[in-house]
Amino acid sequence: MLNWLKSSSSVPNPSGPPKTIRRFHTSDATVRKDSITVDQDCWVVDSKEAQTIRLFEIPNPDAEQCLITYRATMKTEGLTGRAFLEMWCRLPGRGEFFSKGLNQAITGTTDWASYEIPFYLEKGQRLDLIKLGLVIEGRGKVSIKDVEVLKAPLES
Repeated sequence: MLNWLKSSSSVPNPSGPPKTIRRFHTSDATVRKDSITVDQDCWVVDSKEAQTIRLFEIPNPDAEQCLITYRATMKTEGLTGRAFLEMWCRLPGRGEFFSKGLNQAITGTTDWASYEIPFYLEKGQRLDLIKLGLVIEGRGKVSIKDVEVLKAPLES
């Protein structure tokens, strides 16, 4: 019974180094235009209420049987709620599925730190769209930079 439980809850291991699908810079336009500004090398959201900021979309990312990682560096200033990364992955004919960084949520005032969230694709699963977002549950400033999406092959 214990072996079955371990195998049913195990996370597949990457079988190779990650490759960059896409890296975003402040010269790249965000999906959402209001509520977000560019300040030197980062985007800044001065949130007055809870909201989800749609940052970027990656159509046809050429990914199958791999670990997709959404990674970014963030800091906060006077944030009354939480902020975390959110990624939506669309599988044609099956719908959209998400990964949220609830276990890496930040609040208050913090310095720059790196955060990432995973999404696992099994053999035969091919995405046609990845949506990257930033969830803010409250008031305060959230700055984000070094936004990138990686893929690493998984063991069969």
